[in-house]
Formats: sequence, structure tokens, C-alpha cells
Amino acid sequence: MADKKTAWAVLLLVPLFLCLTTEEGAEAAGGSGLLGKVINFILLFGGLVIVLRKPLREFLRKRTETIRALMKDAQTARLEAEAKLDEAGRKIAALEDEVVRMKKNAEAEGLKDKERIRALAAKEESRIRSFAEQEIDLQLKAGIQELKEYTAELAASLAEARIKDKITAKEQSALIDKSIDKLAELHEKSSSG
Repeated sequence: MADKKTAWAVLLLVPLFLCLTTEEGAEAAGGSGLLGKVINFILLFGGLVIVLRKPLREFLRKRTETIRALMKDAQTARLEAEAKLDEAGRKIAALEDEVVRMKKNAEAEGLKDKERIRALAAKEESRIRSFAEQEIDLQLKAGIQELKEYTAELAASLAEARIKDKITAKEQSALIDKSIDKLAELHEKSSSG
């Protein structure tokens, strides 16, 4: 505190002392005008330093604190960004693993579906083949039956034609009578028995 009072006293006294010196004495001293200017500059600059030292020191201290806080915030933000980047990297790696797993599952499901479809196709082929064989069998039997019927009709018509050629009307009448008699006998036997 004493240094401040002394500095103020010097600052106030030196300009007063300089004012007391005359211009003539400055010329007689031979160049002391320059010395006066230098002293004047030192006093002015020293006065400014003394007057502005505390506000300047306070400004610089606040500015330093602000810069430190900004640097601390930037460091915190950088650490948070790095943590988020690491987390994003882990998520991307997990997603890549998930994509690989999903591809493998899809391929496995595709192979299963392919085998299932092949099995169903084989089963359907077997069913269609069996149905076709049954259909062919039925058509063959129907064809054979039709052929038998046609053959029987043809044989009957041929037999009828031969019989007509060989049997006369008298012989035919005798055969019919004979057949009626046999039927009557059979009927009597079945009624009595």
C-alpha cells in the first residue's frame, strides 16, 4: 500500500517539477528537452500502468478463466464426442454382425424351403403318377369291358346268323317247346321242394 502512495506522489510531483523548469534552462542544458520528453513519456506510461494495472489484471484474469473454462468444455465435449463415436462404432459392428447373422439365417431358411419344396414336388409327382396309373388302369379295364361286350354282341349276332342259317322254323319251334318244358319241370321241382 505504501508503494502505491509513493508512486502517486511521484506521479504528481514530477509533472509539477517539470513545469517549474523553464524553457531557457532546458536550452542551456543542451538537449534536456529530449530528457524532459522521455521523463514525460515514462511518467505518462507509468501512470497509465499504475491506473490501469488493476483493471487490466482483472480483465486478463477473467479472460484466462474464460479461456480455461472454454478449453475444459471443449475437452469435455471432445471426450463425449469420442465416447459417442466409440458407441456408434460398436453399434455399427453389432449391426454388421446382425446383418451377417440374418443373411446366414435367410440362407438356411432358403435351403430348408428349397428342400421342403423339393419334397412336396416329389410327393405331388408321385401322387400324379399314381393318379395317372389308376386312370390308365380304369380306361384299360373300361376298354377291355367294351371290347368284351362288343365281342359278345358280335359273337351273339354271328351265332344267331349261323343258327338261322342252320335251323329251320320247325326245328326252332321244337327247341322253344323243349325249353319251355324244361322250365316248367324246374319250376315244379322248386315249388314242391
